[in-house]
Amino acid sequence: MSDEALLVGGGRELGVFYERYESWLLGYFGAATRSAEIAADLTAETFAAAIESRDGFDAARGNARMWLFGIARNVLAASTRRGRVEAAARRRLGLQALVLEPGELHAIDQLIAREGDARVREWLATLPPEQAEALQARVLDEREYADIAAELRCSEAVVRQRVSRGLRKLREEAL
Repeated sequence: MSDEALLVGGGRELGVFYERYESWLLGYFGAATRSAEIAADLTAETFAAAIESRDGFDAARGNARMWLFGIARNVLAASTRRGRVEAAARRRLGLQALVLEPGELHAIDQLIAREGDARVREWLATLPPEQAEALQARVLDEREYADIAAELRCSEAVVRQRVSRGLRKLREEAL
């Protein structure tokens, strides 16, 4: 069945839609948060919001996957602004709090490592090379600005500017 047919279908169809995109969303949120628990909560909230608003889905404006990832982007942006993961859609639907077992967290961590790193590489590839290099060194490798500046043979201020501009560009594209 198509994504669109699954989305407008009943319980079984929605379950298939969920299964089709669960790992994609976990990878997306894992790349953004680097936390299995937060990625799982954001994924649950995204699907709850999708279920709530599926009557507003319009195939003429894009496919169901794009629509779902638009919701995911909005859920991530709202959670980032508030400094916590929202649970409003889950509460409105009467869904229980998400409780993950250690094995499930480990599986999500593995997914994040596999999918999240690929997503981060994709994001870095959209940046100018000097910004990508500075972001990789500072944010992902957690190196000090002074060390990065020495390696790149530039000032710390230049490295800070590259990191700041790179992060701003990624934020603008994500929102």
